[in-house]
Amino acid sequence: MGHAISKLTIKGYKSIRNLENFELRNLNILIGPNGSGKSNFLSFAGLLKAALSENNEKQIRRLGTANRLFYMGSKLTKACEFSIYFSGGITGFHLSISLTANPEDELIDEIVLNPEKPSMFTGETTGAPDDVAYLRNAQQNIQGNIGVYHFHDTSTFADIRKSCSKRDYEYLRPDARNLAAFLLRLSKKHQREYTAICEVIQLAAPFFDRFLLDEEKDEDELLLYWRQKGSDYPFHPSQISDGTLRFICIATALLQPNPPSIIFLDEPELGLHPYAMTLLASLIQKACIQKQVIVSTQSAPLIDHFKPEDIVVVERQNGESIFKRLNKADLKVWLDDYSLGDLWQMNVFGGRPSYE
Repeated sequence: MGHAISKLTIKGYKSIRNLENFELRNLNILIGPNGSGKSNFLSFAGLLKAALSENNEKQIRRLGTANRLFYMGSKLTKACEFSIYFSGGITGFHLSISLTANPEDELIDEIVLNPEKPSMFTGETTGAPDDVAYLRNAQQNIQGNIGVYHFHDTSTFADIRKSCSKRDYEYLRPDARNLAAFLLRLSKKHQREYTAICEVIQLAAPFFDRFLLDEEKDEDELLLYWRQKGSDYPFHPSQISDGTLRFICIATALLQPNPPSIIFLDEPELGLHPYAMTLLASLIQKACIQKQVIVSTQSAPLIDHFKPEDIVVVERQNGESIFKRLNKADLKVWLDDYSLGDLWQMNVFGGRPSYE
């Protein structure tokens, strides 16, 4: 496995007031009601990448003002802090983001990165001469090894249904707007993975034959044309259903060669048929053997395919997000007769809307 996150602390970020020393495993399925904080947890990955970018203050400001990023706004919270540790003996680091001197600006002013000792959350830094070199290495590790995917927008005017540049193929973008170029590259350089993607798409959509990625044309722009079985008609990307298009994106993200070490998926079950949901679960289970996968979902049928220890229940208590990993021993008496999805719907372990 690559450099997965083993533990993290998040303080003062959006609805997450204090998540301390939380353990992440190879597979983490976040469930909970709307507004509980699942999406906020996933958005932390984007903030982390922004903080570790070369122009980090500018990148973080693009994500929003302090009133949008800090827990309960900048009047209550003056800074948010993160401590991240990696598996495989990789040292972690501490990140803090604070306000400008002028509170009316409500903009991020200071970003502090400190490497930590390998011992977990001692609060002490090494002070070693190679701290700067370590942070540079951490920047490269995070930037190249975290993939955050949200394939929600498949509407008529979504970027994924439009043309993209053939040169935009280095990595799959978060909303898959460069899907055609990325698949074209796979078809030429990674035939095995490309074939696997096409085969699993055919399982979910048996009418699908193949993509028509015409690289012979001189134009730089490329569209995701495809062909249906028994027809030589070139179908336009606007003729792919929303659910099928999302499944194509998911299959590509999870079966791509050299995927990110840490993969975040936001509600991948949207618009999927129950059988496609089974395929989705299989893809996630396969991916987490070698990579760390963090999924946010609202689907009870989807969690039926996983173990209790894979599930993290997210709830709101007194206005803040609370995270709890399920324990199989606590549910043993129930699991003989009910599935995890049944127990969630029965409110046995929480994760349902509640009054505050």
